[in-house]
Amino acid sequence: MVREPGRRLLAVFGPGRRCYAGGVKRLHRADLWGWSVFDEGRNIDFNSVLWVRPGGNVAVDPLPLTPHDRAHIESLGGVATIVITNSDHVRGTEELATGTGARVLGPAAERARLLLGCDGYLTDGEEVAAGLRALALDGSKTPGELALVLDGSTLITGDMVRAHRGGGLDLLPDAKLADRGAALASLRRLADLPGIEAVLVGDGWPVFRDGARALRELLAAAEAPAA
Repeated sequence: MVREPGRRLLAVFGPGRRCYAGGVKRLHRADLWGWSVFDEGRNIDFNSVLWVRPGGNVAVDPLPLTPHDRAHIESLGGVATIVITNSDHVRGTEELATGTGARVLGPAAERARLLLGCDGYLTDGEEVAAGLRALALDGSKTPGELALVLDGSTLITGDMVRAHRGGGLDLLPDAKLADRGAALASLRRLADLPGIEAVLVGDGWPVFRDGARALRELLAAAEAPAA
């Protein structure tokens, strides 16, 4: 990519990796929007989420924005809060925070690993805003990765739970998990959440329906004895 947005993507994702930016699109709820970057090296989308709310919009793991997408987000009310789910998902946070004045919140357990200072650090069960709660997960590739639960029905994940296929979920490969047993315990906790309808993953395909079923199927597959 030769345009300025492409150079910003290159700065975030590193040389030798081709990435293609997608537009800001409405998701399964009128107040939820998302944008993605397709990474050729992993053959997968990286995703960001914007929750539009009267008290100030919340962006999760924001990727770099093209001028068009930045204008779209401004038309939706801008960004008041940015949540980073883990220290590998800083992405375009600094640029977005500088341009909007948004406060930045990160996982408390990863404070020392984050490459930028945050305005606050989230612990397990803490509310980001009314209706949006943080869960701290163990065993992923970074310590204390966050998942977010919106209104008890939408789960937003970072790296540990992802999706390489439409309609289903996947677990981060064993080679990247810091502790598989702890990761399974965290996954079990997510699968036990009541009322999850949608799972918006940081990497891969979102699941817009039957999210609880997809989580239970992922847990059963992960706990099954190796063939």
